[in-house]
Amino acid sequence: MPTDEIEFECEEQMEKAVEYLRQELRGVRTGRASPALVEHMKIDVASYGSAMELRELANISVPEGNMIMVKPYDPSVIKDVEKAIQSSGIGITPQSDGKVIRLPVPPLSGERRQQLLAQVRKFGETQKVAVRNLRRDANRKIDAEQKEKKLISEDEATAAKENVQELIKKFEGRIDEMVTAKSKEIEED
Repeated sequence: MPTDEIEFECEEQMEKAVEYLRQELRGVRTGRASPALVEHMKIDVASYGSAMELRELANISVPEGNMIMVKPYDPSVIKDVEKAIQSSGIGITPQSDGKVIRLPVPPLSGERRQQLLAQVRKFGETQKVAVRNLRRDANRKIDAEQKEKKLISEDEATAAKENVQELIKKFEGRIDEMVTAKSKEIEED
């Protein structure tokens, strides 16, 4: 496998790690109401016989700055939705009138802010480890190709490893930016 293919594959995988972090951070609660807080939540719907994301089951809106409104398309699933939100651990108690579920987003306490900040840093560190593992794998592939002496010379292997190192710096920087931005968002509210 040529070095540019190894580098491209590595970069693609690192991009996926950053995208995964973006999805994880979207679900971390700040003091503001946001549909992203609940839209990817999995709901076990007994009558449908499967688990579905909340956004597939309901219209999610933010009528006020601190309120999320969930209006299921099918009123028969309202109890399932309510139960899933209650057990999700986002720290919001659903209020239902039989047709609409209101989720009042309370302001964060100092202790809860610290827990969320630690969670965000943990998510970031987990993805940094994933990116580093991808670098290690790419370097191993480069070494294996060099040992076979089929496709790449020592100079090409060194250059490829330097390129992979540049990739890791780039992606770790993006991870740090995302974690910093989410941390500021949590601290501001």
